[in-house]
Amino acid sequence: MTDRAIRNLAHLRRSASTARVLNLLKIFLDHGHEADWAERPLFLTPALNRALIIKHRLRRDEADAFYTRRQVATKVVIPLDPHELKTGGRYVFVGQRGFEKMMQEAFGIPKGHRDLITLGLLDGLPSLDPFLLREQLKRAGLEPAPCYFSISESDLQRMGRFVEDEVRPLVTLCIGPDLEAVGSTRRLAGKIMSNDPRDRMEALRETLRLEIDDYQEGVFCWKGFLYYKWMLTSLRTEAASVADAVQTVRPIGKVDRDARVWLDRGRTVLRDRIIETCNQAGKTLAIYDSAYAGLTQEGGPVAFRDFLLNAPRLFARLGDQLGAIQHVVSFWRFRFSPGASPVGVEELIDIFMDFETGLAIRKTEDAVARMAA
Repeated sequence: MTDRAIRNLAHLRRSASTARVLNLLKIFLDHGHEADWAERPLFLTPALNRALIIKHRLRRDEADAFYTRRQVATKVVIPLDPHELKTGGRYVFVGQRGFEKMMQEAFGIPKGHRDLITLGLLDGLPSLDPFLLREQLKRAGLEPAPCYFSISESDLQRMGRFVEDEVRPLVTLCIGPDLEAVGSTRRLAGKIMSNDPRDRMEALRETLRLEIDDYQEGVFCWKGFLYYKWMLTSLRTEAASVADAVQTVRPIGKVDRDARVWLDRGRTVLRDRIIETCNQAGKTLAIYDSAYAGLTQEGGPVAFRDFLLNAPRLFARLGDQLGAIQHVVSFWRFRFSPGASPVGVEELIDIFMDFETGLAIRKTEDAVARMAA
């Protein structure tokens, strides 16, 4: 399908959050000349490997395109003109009716092709954040080049002050107190969050006692924890507001007894799950805080280094938890914004069910328990 009204792709490229958009076109423009990009692509089909993958909130007229009810879908957008994104693009939803046939006709991709498997993996994620994405692909035996796992420029800008505050305790330990006045905190934060793997700082590597080969992996993992901690900090207030709002939201129209009973039960369950999911994410991040304190307060670089190199197992849990919370917050903001159309009984039940599924309480993984010990 072609849509020239897809929210201005140029604007989307500039402002989209990391969790919502995977901009493969930008990755191609930035890294397409590199051997690693060509040898370890995310998608084997060239057009797909230059697409925009978007977690898209479905409009009511789009929901009928699927066999089952859902609130969010994974949208694959192929720009009509990669040099002029304002022209829009062709798009398809992963898993929509006739999806495999459309992929065969448009790209010559047969059933069972690796690219269809990869799209299915992306569709199964609550968000497209690079840390959750990498772990999801790795579990499936796929390891694309590192350039596919970057934080968007817009999120990097929003994270700037937060990251500076987080790394400030390390500045004296890593660089020395005399340089703080000339912006060493900002410089260290920039080095850690840089999307360029060549942007390495020897003082930081030596402080963490990382071998050159481990430096990129260690800093990637550190960046992941900073990203998730920033996200939880950013979401907590809005998540609490949504937890309160579900207690009072009322649908239009007549509500029969069965629907009223279901909604009353759903309000309690949903509120509890929103709060519990935020708390569980906080407990997981506390493991990082403890390890980081060991470095900055006790001078234990080896323990922090080992924590970082063994930490990716926590990303699946954190990404799942925070992706679910982000979905709840963003969809609630979208559907219940001032001026939005009223919500009927059936739709409200669907929204509650979708949120409950995403926030399903999972047992704490053994890996988390071991790292917290």
